[in-house]
Amino acid sequence: MKRLTALACLATAVSLLPGTAMADSIKGQFGVTGRIGFLVPADNDAEFGINRTNRTDTGFIGGGGLLYGIDDRLAADFEVTRAYFGSDTGDFQVSDVSLGGQYRFKLPQDPRFVPYAGGGLDILVTDYDANDGAGRHVDTTVGVHAKGGIDYFVEKQVALTAEAKIILAPDADITAGGRRSGDFDPSSFSSTVGIRYFFK
Repeated sequence: MKRLTALACLATAVSLLPGTAMADSIKGQFGVTGRIGFLVPADNDAEFGINRTNRTDTGFIGGGGLLYGIDDRLAADFEVTRAYFGSDTGDFQVSDVSLGGQYRFKLPQDPRFVPYAGGGLDILVTDYDANDGAGRHVDTTVGVHAKGGIDYFVEKQVALTAEAKIILAPDADITAGGRRSGDFDPSSFSSTVGIRYFFK
């Protein structure tokens, strides 16, 4: 965490220096991304027998992934993130395995900035630690996402990135002792910042 923060500060400082950094074509290139940020999860119905909403707290999300340039505008991406957040009834940890694509826009007036928009498929694996200490299991579910962001190239191979992402997914069953005891909605909104490095 400290190394990532120091690297982000260094990249920001470099971006303030005069230079000719600009986005190069990513066609045929692989990029690696690291990101951290916050996640706003959906509220949930409380487990059966409790007549109230299970309010969730804003949580932390972090992870990384790969980006591959199909051509100058289209890219395929694969990411794995882990989110942590609390609720009225316990703590949740959601791992998101995400596969999708993005369309990258070019801004001739400032080629260092590259906005993008994308979407794809998400596999959501959830762990649940209930406040009462009883064991709970949450089913894995599949959802879809839409996202938008911007890369700011501080060098031809290094970019700072910021992204907003929304995930929509069906409710997953919560079970206790093999019996269904409630539902969990893994839908969420997240906002992250990070760094990309493109390999030549």
